[in-house]
Amino acid sequence: MALANEHITAAAVAAAEYPDLVRQYQVTGVPKTIINETGEILGAVPEAAFVSQMIAALGAGSETPRPGETNDGPA
Repeated sequence: MALANEHITAAAVAAAEYPDLVRQYQVTGVPKTIINETGEILGAVPEAAFVSQMIAALGAGSETPRPGETNDGPA
């Protein structure tokens, strides 16, 4: 997603090298995706499930436009 949208950032972190982050984010498995410090997705999930969980974590009524859209509708 981060490659497709300039408003999304992503970072991969080696858990063994950053024990403080492991504790902070309570990492119990990998991959673990943290969404705006409020949501998370644990483990490898199919793309459709990942997108669904991401949308749910961000809130279905979010004012953030999808790629190719503005707050006024499709670009």
